[in-house]
Amino acid sequence: MAFQLGDDEQQGLSEMNLIPLIDIMLVLMIIFLVTATVLNPAVPLSLPKADAQTLPEQPTVVTISIDADGQIFWDQQPVTLAELEQNMQTAAQAERKPSIHLRADQDTRYDGVAQVLARASKAGLNDLAFVSDAVR
Repeated sequence: MAFQLGDDEQQGLSEMNLIPLIDIMLVLMIIFLVTATVLNPAVPLSLPKADAQTLPEQPTVVTISIDADGQIFWDQQPVTLAELEQNMQTAAQAERKPSIHLRADQDTRYDGVAQVLARASKAGLNDLAFVSDAVR
């Protein structure tokens, strides 16, 4: 036997169901976000006209490679240190100095790298980059 205090009809809802309200709010938020980005994708501007100079061309790239045995390559052509110095002097006297990309084998002696760097500095080729493989 169970006790009941009052009728079922007099007992009101003790909680409000919020799930339909949350669903409606989410749908309205999605509609608002979609229409806000579609209606105004960018700020409309009337840009002024200007006479600006174009950017200079990119410098030419010369690749200097040093293998594990110390052999030096100028753009994949084997050269001696004297030929390397001559090539660098010629490149430095061009109207636009090239960018030097230095590729050295990890087993090469530091002396070979230092000789190339010294000759590049002596020739006035200061735009020098070391090339390496990405770590995976």
